Amino acid sequence: MRRIAVLSSGGDAPGMNAGIRATVRASLSRGLSAYGVYRGYEGLIDDNMRLLESRDVSNILQHGGTILHSARSDRFMTPEGRAAAAANLAKRGIDGLVVLGGDGSFRGAHDLSVEHGVNVVGVPATIDNDIWGSDFTIGYDTAVNTALSALDKVRDTAAAHDRLFIVEVMGRHAGFIALEVAIGGGAEAVFIPETPSDIPGICDKVRERVALGRTSNILVVAEGDEEGNAYAIAKKIEDLSGLKSRVTVLGHVQRGGSPTTSDRVLATKLGWAAVDALLEGNAPCMVGVENGNISHHYLPDTWQNKKQLDTLLLQIIQDI
Repeated sequence: MRRIAVLSSGGDAPGMNAGIRATVRASLSRGLSAYGVYRGYEGLIDDNMRLLESRDVSNILQHGGTILHSARSDRFMTPEGRAAAAANLAKRGIDGLVVLGGDGSFRGAHDLSVEHGVNVVGVPATIDNDIWGSDFTIGYDTAVNTALSALDKVRDTAAAHDRLFIVEVMGRHAGFIALEVAIGGGAEAVFIPETPSDIPGICDKVRERVALGRTSNILVVAEGDEEGNAYAIAKKIEDLSGLKSRVTVLGHVQRGGSPTTSDRVLATKLGWAAVDALLEGNAPCMVGVENGNISHHYLPDTWQNKKQLDTLLLQIIQDI
């Protein structure tokens, strides 16, 4: 193996730059050439890539977003698009590809490997933390801390006005962010896709706490809850109980900002491990961190298996 390329795909996540930096630096330290692919799979199809040197990835790990940019590619979902991407890699003599992204990015990487024999290693980078095979994904810790900081500020105004606030966080199919933010922020309840929501019971809980003199009450909602988004849940609560609430939707602010130390270190470990996986012949695979150790998993396993929430945290949010 002589040349490795790296790209970021799908939604951006804080820490992607640290992963890019580690991939490039690890490649160079092993005597390999490193190429950066711009705009994800779209850039791979358009041959939008260039050789990167060590200085090209200096002073980037503290920044959010991704210096390689990202894009969702409809063209890459077609056999013709993937054939063009593989041809561009072959034309440059690139032997391995590192893909930072989530399950959609890994599906594309798997297809590229199966159809064209490309050596691909996936690096889990998504704020949702919903990729099976790694205890944490790049960007999750930063997103949780960003959302928690916002919730703390909302609680200040909730207490000042004796109001019920509903805070919506990201998580279309997974409640990892919502659950940790709810516990870390002392929320009264959490609405997540993995568990059924008991709106009557939550209304009773809020009433009891108000009767006991609680001046602020916060509910945390994952955007993909089965009861709907925060506005839909606010209406259901008001229709059922008469309790009025204010809604705060945090949205894409959770994707931005300087990554935490945990995300920088995780991304550096995984970027480095991805290069090792290519050199050791483990591709195609995803590299993750489980119980503090680097793990390798067959790419389809990462979306065919469902990552489970911490059952202890689920119990805690019910009891406190």
